[in-house]
Amino acid sequence: MVDTLDLKIIECLKQNARYSFVEIGKQVELSPSAVRERIQKLEDLEVIKGYRVRLDYTKLGFGLEVFIMFKLYSGKLTVFCENLDQFPEIFEIHRITGTHNIFMKVILNNQLHLQKYIDRLLVYGEPTTHLILSNLKDDI
Repeated sequence: MVDTLDLKIIECLKQNARYSFVEIGKQVELSPSAVRERIQKLEDLEVIKGYRVRLDYTKLGFGLEVFIMFKLYSGKLTVFCENLDQFPEIFEIHRITGTHNIFMKVILNNQLHLQKYIDRLLVYGEPTTHLILSNLKDDI
């Protein structure tokens, strides 16, 4: 299904999804048309699910990135999930196993914004907050 050339192409796209077929072809030693066909196949198979922009949130005025482990009150999972659109600060969210139900990454303006955000969460459960000090490795 996916061979070593496909994996090399994926690595190029992970470095920069805006590389041209020509640039990728030079790196993996394929013609631009072969690269285009392989990328199209990877998209059709949904190995590549999409492309996105990575932002510097501090330059957009968001000075705080936070991980929140969230233990929902009994019976609140469905209600919380139905109301996720009321929490635009959520950058990433996962349902997990363990003592907490939810793990989320949240982008906020400052500590006051965090305080108000936590107050909104308390209706649904008990959040445990972890400030992100730095990013040691970019996403894949």
